Amino acid sequence: MQQIFLILATTIALVACGNKSNTSSGENASSEVMEVAFNADSAYSYVKRQVDFGPRVPNTPAHVACGNWLQTELERHGAKVMTQTPILKAFDGTELRARNIFAQYNPEAEDRILLLAHWDCRPWADQDADPAKRSQAVDGANDGASGVGVILEIARQLKAEAPKGGVDILFVDAEDWGTDGDEDSWALGTRYFVENPPVKDYFPSSAILLDMVGGKDAVFCREYFSEQAAPRVAQALWGIAASRGYADIFLNRLGGAVTDDHVQLIKHGIPAVDIIEYHPEDDTGFNPHWHTTTDNMDAIDPATLKAVGETVMEYIRRN
Repeated sequence: MQQIFLILATTIALVACGNKSNTSSGENASSEVMEVAFNADSAYSYVKRQVDFGPRVPNTPAHVACGNWLQTELERHGAKVMTQTPILKAFDGTELRARNIFAQYNPEAEDRILLLAHWDCRPWADQDADPAKRSQAVDGANDGASGVGVILEIARQLKAEAPKGGVDILFVDAEDWGTDGDEDSWALGTRYFVENPPVKDYFPSSAILLDMVGGKDAVFCREYFSEQAAPRVAQALWGIAASRGYADIFLNRLGGAVTDDHVQLIKHGIPAVDIIEYHPEDDTGFNPHWHTTTDNMDAIDPATLKAVGETVMEYIRRN
């Protein structure tokens, strides 16, 4: 996916999170666990539904069909939905018919939380162990569909119990058509979004990116750029996870510096955190199925979706 290289592989202990803070923003979790509704089986079905379309590579019928479904699903869950359909030029000159899908709950609220995930797939399985398969498109069950699946389940819950504040959802396109050594070749859809916001003067108070959040045996370290741009948001999320019993999944340690969609938000001053699977001991740091033909439903664990979904849901309810 977008990250390819982990710029920083340092893993150091962070200040323990999860205790009350005397901040007024509500971005720290208390020791009390909040009851939240999140159905992991529903999130899993949302992941599978995407994969069933086939690889959602821009300029393909599967991409068009899945995009239509995502838009309809958000509308069905009561959100106000807007779309962007730019033609974006990839590093190799390919013109990508992209679609960013932006949805809002309580659009009149000033204070807003943005949840985002990329919904496109890698066009080539360039990390596959079999060289003969490296030209094949990736199913993207974890790398893309897992984050979207978690957010769709959150949207379903927001319809059942409307948030008091503003919650926005962004399914961003053209994230994964990039190349090694060129950081600007990734996250094309998010760059377009921040440069051409669908709502005038759009500026959420915090943003949470979900990327590769469904893998078996996944762990999530605190990503470097997120710590620089939004340490209080990261502390709140990891604190909530710990209070819910997920400290063995949300590791309270610094991970790598990952070139992902959140970096485009950070460049525009938006405090953004990337929840992304990261294994400090591995060469790439990413899920072992990353950019391979094995990134399919066999690689998805509902328990991981549950840990991430409940954590983000509690953050929304507390803020």
